[in-house]
Amino acid sequence: MTQLKVIIVDDEQPARNRLRELLEDCRGELPHRVAGEAANGVEGLKAVTAAEADVVLVDIQMPEMSGIEFARHLQVLERPPAVIFVTAHDRYAVEAFEVNAVDYLTKPVRAARLLAALKKAASGARLARGVLESIDPAPRRYFSVAERGRVTLVPASEVIYLRAELKYVTLRTREREHLVEESLQQLEQEFGGMFVRIHRNCLVARRLIRGVEQGAETEGEIGWSVILEGCEEKLPVSRRQWAQVKSLVT
Repeated sequence: MTQLKVIIVDDEQPARNRLRELLEDCRGELPHRVAGEAANGVEGLKAVTAAEADVVLVDIQMPEMSGIEFARHLQVLERPPAVIFVTAHDRYAVEAFEVNAVDYLTKPVRAARLLAALKKAASGARLARGVLESIDPAPRRYFSVAERGRVTLVPASEVIYLRAELKYVTLRTREREHLVEESLQQLEQEFGGMFVRIHRNCLVARRLIRGVEQGAETEGEIGWSVILEGCEEKLPVSRRQWAQVKSLVT
């Protein structure tokens, strides 16, 4: 049997050490090796892609990026690893995981329970898209972009606008553009507090709106564009969205 490549992601070193010890106890029952570990989600994503990991053991409660958000970013990979969550006992979280067939371990972790979770992962069990959003609908701190087998994280706070183009959404920062394979409607639902719709195909960062500019008249209607800090493009405002945009600049 091929060895499973396992990554451990937990912000506490003692917890990572404990999982390593338990994994060693399980080695006789299920061949595997620890291919890396990380103290946070950002480093964890790097470790996963570098090792082409099969399984990730990830703590849910971590600073900067929760285990749930970490798992959501993994889903942009062509072949995401199996995710096993590690959590302090939370009845509501556990019920959600059970309903959605997402595996989890409650602390203190037991070797027998870990072995069962690893066997489930080895059988090919994977998260279904949409499950993680139902468990934790809070907005992500980052957008995730798949680039050459790796996950590039773009802080949501650095995004100027999101514009739908065919099957992708263009994500614009001051430095460059990225393509994400998500719908603009879903992004609006998730990030509605940070971005506002100015057109059927465009959301812009509320905090960067500096004003509006009158453009050419079309079909007897005055055209308006929004002025954004850090962006030279003049993005058109649709008639349907004009009242909402106007309220943000007056």
